[in-house]
Amino acid sequence: MILKKRDIDMVSGTLFGKMIVFALPIMVMNFLQLLFNAADMIIVGHFANKEALAAVGAAGPLINLLVNLFMGLSVGTSVIVSKDYGGHKYNEVSQSVHTSMAISIIAGVVVMVLGFVFCKPLLSMMGTPEDIIDLSSLYMLIYFAGIPATMVFNFGAAILRAVGDSQRPLYYLTIAGISNIFLNLIFVILLKMSVAGVALATAISQYLSMVLIIICLIRSHGAIGFIPKEMRIYKDKLKTILKVGLPAGIQGLLFSVSNAVVQSAVNSFGTVMVAANSAAGNVEGFVGTTMNAYYNTAITFTGQNMGAKKYDRIDRIAKISTALIFVTWIILGGIILLFGRSLLGIYTPDSEIIDFGMQRMQIMMAVYFICGVMLVFPGLTRAMGYSILPMLSTLIGACVLRIVWLATIFARTPTIFTLYVCYPITWAIAGIGQVGIFFYARWQIRRKGGADTEPKISMGSV
Repeated sequence: MILKKRDIDMVSGTLFGKMIVFALPIMVMNFLQLLFNAADMIIVGHFANKEALAAVGAAGPLINLLVNLFMGLSVGTSVIVSKDYGGHKYNEVSQSVHTSMAISIIAGVVVMVLGFVFCKPLLSMMGTPEDIIDLSSLYMLIYFAGIPATMVFNFGAAILRAVGDSQRPLYYLTIAGISNIFLNLIFVILLKMSVAGVALATAISQYLSMVLIIICLIRSHGAIGFIPKEMRIYKDKLKTILKVGLPAGIQGLLFSVSNAVVQSAVNSFGTVMVAANSAAGNVEGFVGTTMNAYYNTAITFTGQNMGAKKYDRIDRIAKISTALIFVTWIILGGIILLFGRSLLGIYTPDSEIIDFGMQRMQIMMAVYFICGVMLVFPGLTRAMGYSILPMLSTLIGACVLRIVWLATIFARTPTIFTLYVCYPITWAIAGIGQVGIFFYARWQIRRKGGADTEPKISMGSV
């Protein structure tokens, strides 16, 4: 198959420039997705009140809790499509595309229903302050109405990225992001709809992005062309997507569980602290989403080179990914530490909220490089066919130990410092585990001489 201008040849030539070119559109796309939530918080923070800001922020961890398990399946789509595409198995790619689109619709409906049923009980379980719990519940109910569209878009974007096209998902999300901000202004400022308005704007924008990416796939020629009437679930493709994507989804779920526990601790400090945590977390998210772009880049490049049986290039992909994480941390982390108060001021004029937010950001940004390593290296490992061990590393290092920390150290000394320092400590432990797992997977691939490109299921492989 001849590569189009927007596609990238990942299996030959230099890697650094191609990885940058591939990662940049994903990075911008991630920024725009983050802006969906940022726009919600900024507008309610300035044109509603601090309770509305806290309500939107308090909903975030629970939304991620219900979404991440199924969203992780798109990682399976990225791996299987990139691997088959790199190996020139175009009929296999087509089957994966139609299976993935069917999965995305089913997963979207399931998550939407779960969100409708469990949002209020989960908010209560987390100790959400009484003055914001109804607002948070309203925000989540409307937000979850748009989740099916989010699922379809992310699976569609995963398909395009897997064949080297990271540009068109960016274009579509740009259109949706601009629409989201425009609708926010109408619903909140003109119609005075507060949190209901920002949630409705986000849901509408999500459906717009879904329509655009479906049209793109329908109009695509060749292996990734989507024909709605041929959409079905191929059992062998479903099995492979689940083998890679389900552990990735469970890992995302585990992160969300631990973050939900942290959110419960944050809630104990009151509404002002909830608002500060939400604003600071959103600012930090711009660093995290940048590193997430490297994660997706590592998956796609490694997957295609695995399919092409060019295993020696994986070491270079890992080195470049690590260098990009470090540079991003220095530049963006430095900007946040230097201009943190001004950045938080975009979300709210409340000086008390800004003070609390700065305390969180100073702890997090000082060591965010470790978080980047923990995020990116599982992508390399999963694309080599190993997905269970990264999940276990996250379970132990980033989830169990974080909960233990909150139940012991924080419970004895409940301060902002003891609350947030659990993040860098657990990042470091999980990060060391993820790097060690990468070298284990690398050794296994080399030991087998690359002969086994479909590792058998075991405690370490998927």
